[in-house]
Amino acid sequence: MSDAAQPTAAEVRAAAEAIKTALDRHLAAVERRSGEDDPAVLEAFNQLAAAAEAYDELLYDRYDEVTPFEIPSAEESLPPYAGPEEPNAISVLIRRDYAVVEPQRLLAQAQRVEAAEYEAAGGLAEDAEGTVPGALGILFGEFEPDEIASRHKEFGLEEGDSTLWVTAADETPEAGEWLDAPFEHIDAQGVVCRFDVSAVFDDEDDEETDEDEDLEFVEDEVQGVER
Repeated sequence: MSDAAQPTAAEVRAAAEAIKTALDRHLAAVERRSGEDDPAVLEAFNQLAAAAEAYDELLYDRYDEVTPFEIPSAEESLPPYAGPEEPNAISVLIRRDYAVVEPQRLLAQAQRVEAAEYEAAGGLAEDAEGTVPGALGILFGEFEPDEIASRHKEFGLEEGDSTLWVTAADETPEAGEWLDAPFEHIDAQGVVCRFDVSAVFDDEDDEETDEDEDLEFVEDEVQGVER
């Protein structure tokens, strides 16, 4: 890393202070917890993990030193499966993160979609998109998420982390039952299996084997499924 890109000593010190604050918050949340799955404790844990990771990176970049901290993996943090032995229904939860690295490319693709949509009418609609949120709405309305994932560079996007959870249930929810809050009330003990994709796994793989240096993402099967 070049000297210009190195964090300052003050930034490293600030990261250390952030860990202290996160430690205090985590302890306070644990002392006040209402049960084993208290969301406040989980949030405080995640904040502490993020603070420790940030400090570790800055410490290494500035001083070429590391900490003895090891952040538990999702396998260690998730509770054991306690759902139905023979599920009658499943839910598939997917999150994919992207960075908008080329907004103009994103806008151009959305304009092409609208041009084709209104070609029969002789041109674009008067309310044709001109903003990034508008372009995203058009593209995700036109293309399936898997197609956007496979063609993300064409849309000016850069892949980040992603995760897929499969949860089990005894019964299929009634139509429209959870649409108002689709991402709430997820029982971690009902997760049958989970698949995470992150550049973090590249770093771990390189350290352990020094092979597959060109691999961009490594699928990490965390719970319930063998590699």
